[in-house]
Parts: sequence; structure tokens; C-alpha cells
Amino acid sequence: MARICELTGVGPRKGSIIWRSGKSKKSGGIGMHITAITKRKFMPNLQRVKALINGEVRYIRVSTRALKKGLVTKAPKRTWKKPEAAKAKS
Repeated sequence: MARICELTGVGPRKGSIIWRSGKSKKSGGIGMHITAITKRKFMPNLQRVKALINGEVRYIRVSTRALKKGLVTKAPKRTWKKPEAAKAKS
């Protein structure tokens, strides 16, 4: 399953880890030097949310940024009980 937000389309981004050594000029050294650059990915913070989409309730994977913006209409709480559970109690 792809790590993509179903509402905004945000997916993994490319980036890099930069390794530095040395003492900065500000603190009396000759300056920092880059010794290695390693590729990495920035993953979106996806949450599985029960949402109301086109009048039906279903689970979607949404980024937390979309949740904060209010792009998701949360599903109403269920008030009815399943028929099997009601029969078992009586």
C-alpha cells in the first residue's frame, strides 16, 4: 500500500543526511566540513481515519496536516447494536 494521503496526495519526499566534522568558525575552529551525504526519505504522518465520504462511512489514510486543516468529515458515532449482540443478551 502506498504511503500517500488520499485527500491531499502528499507522499514520501527525498532528502539527505549531511555528516559534518570539525569545529565551527564561530567557536574558534577552522570551519565545519561535510564528510558524507546519505540519501533518505521524509515520510508523511499518515493516520487511518473513519470518515464520511459521498454519504458512506469508510476508512481512509490521511495525513495529520489534512486532519488539522479540517479536510476530513469524521463519521458519526454508532448508536445501534449488532443483531447478534442483542440476541445474546436476551
